[in-house]
Amino acid sequence: MVPPSSSMDPSPPPSWFTPKRLLIIFCVINMINYVDRGAIASNGVNGSSETCDDKGICKSGSGIQGEFDLTNFQDGLLSSAFMVGLLVASPIFASLAKSYNPFRLIGVGLSVWTLSVAGCASAFSFWFIAICRMLVGVGEASFISLAAPFIDDNAPVSQKTAWLAMFYMCIPTGIAVGYVYGGYVGGHFHWRYAFWGEALLMLPFAVFGFLVKPLQLKGFSPVESKKALASVETVSSVTDVADSKASKLDGRMLVGGDGIIGDKLSKTSKSESIHNILNQLSRFAKDMKVLLVDKVYVVNVFGYIAYNFVIGAYSYWGPKAGYNIYHMKSADMLFGGVTIVCGILGTISGGFILDRMGATISNAFILLSGATFLGAISCFSAFCLRSLYGFIVLFAVGELLVFATQAPVNYVCLHCVRPSLRPLSMAISTVSIHIFGDVPSSPLVGILQDHINNWRDTALILTSILFLAAGIWFIGVFLHAVDKSNDGSQPVSTPRITSRKPLLDGNVDESLCEV
Repeated sequence: MVPPSSSMDPSPPPSWFTPKRLLIIFCVINMINYVDRGAIASNGVNGSSETCDDKGICKSGSGIQGEFDLTNFQDGLLSSAFMVGLLVASPIFASLAKSYNPFRLIGVGLSVWTLSVAGCASAFSFWFIAICRMLVGVGEASFISLAAPFIDDNAPVSQKTAWLAMFYMCIPTGIAVGYVYGGYVGGHFHWRYAFWGEALLMLPFAVFGFLVKPLQLKGFSPVESKKALASVETVSSVTDVADSKASKLDGRMLVGGDGIIGDKLSKTSKSESIHNILNQLSRFAKDMKVLLVDKVYVVNVFGYIAYNFVIGAYSYWGPKAGYNIYHMKSADMLFGGVTIVCGILGTISGGFILDRMGATISNAFILLSGATFLGAISCFSAFCLRSLYGFIVLFAVGELLVFATQAPVNYVCLHCVRPSLRPLSMAISTVSIHIFGDVPSSPLVGILQDHINNWRDTALILTSILFLAAGIWFIGVFLHAVDKSNDGSQPVSTPRITSRKPLLDGNVDESLCEV
């Protein structure tokens, strides 16, 4: 007997659960994640290498770079190691969500994150802390992959975008707080205490992910129900095979032993698994081909890669460049304050302006190219100035304009493809901007600085790449763009269990009926 559909529905939420509580908890976790990213880039935690003047008088290094005597290239690798762990683990956790409860997977990821950050605090060599940073990325991957769907499932229908915006607003806010936190703790105590503090803050949430009754994502059946379905489906396929053979042999019973049934179950299960894997790979290849031949999508992602190359390097090297160019005593505080204000205002403004212009793909490209071009001019001019106050004003304007691109660029990713391709569209966009953007940018900027040894020139060369991003997005204005988000294509349906004929009418094995 196939259980009724009502038994397949997700279990009711636990008593502690309210949507607002879930949003607050996830926002705090996301904030801690990005505080860590900001802290390791701060001068208090990242520090500086040993320097010597012409007279041979040397000033000892500080922070991670000083303690382990790292070159700028090695220092940049710490950022890239984190991103490698994040990108490799994200699709793995997304796949595991089909077999294991996603809420428990978040608990596993946060536990890995907490232990890895504690490992950073107790690191004894460059390679040890590099491995720990990679594992921090692995831990964060579970949360980044699965938290947003939970929020989207439980947010009020009229406020889904607002709730997701609140969640993603923690990115610039967390990085900014991380600059301030890392600068203060590293400057007044020791850089290792910054990591210990982060681990202690995350520990309750890691425990929370295991002890609380788990929530269930919409579209994912409980694991127990899926196991029952798998058993019923497998037995049903065996009965079909047996039915066919029995009819060919004039009704004579040749299926009678448990060993034969077990062998059929095993062979059928293996063949179905291989068939399902091949089908998934074939479908993935076809979907990828659709994305790669879509000129609108490709232009959008190429512009996003160039944009993220600069933003990734800014977030890692910004405080250190400001400290060396303008001799800021509180570079972490300054960059943190500018980032938090401009990140919040810019992100909100970009979405609001696109709505006022009319949310179309062409208008999104106009906003992307225009805001990025003007932001590039402001940031480039800021690094040309000798005055600290002039730099602060122009750089703040530049960051405000640059952050305004967040809503339009993701709008294009979602609306230039048909609905069934949107998850893959967002996934490939995210992987691309990291693999070709901020992952290589930090070490490459470190190599550039090691060669020219001038932070102002390095910052100007880096900022000029924003003009390339603006130019790529400007090409999108002239492309024939069609909003495909309302296409009437049928979603991919999951196979249903239909009623099957018994193996032998009136003589079905009782053990088989129980299964």
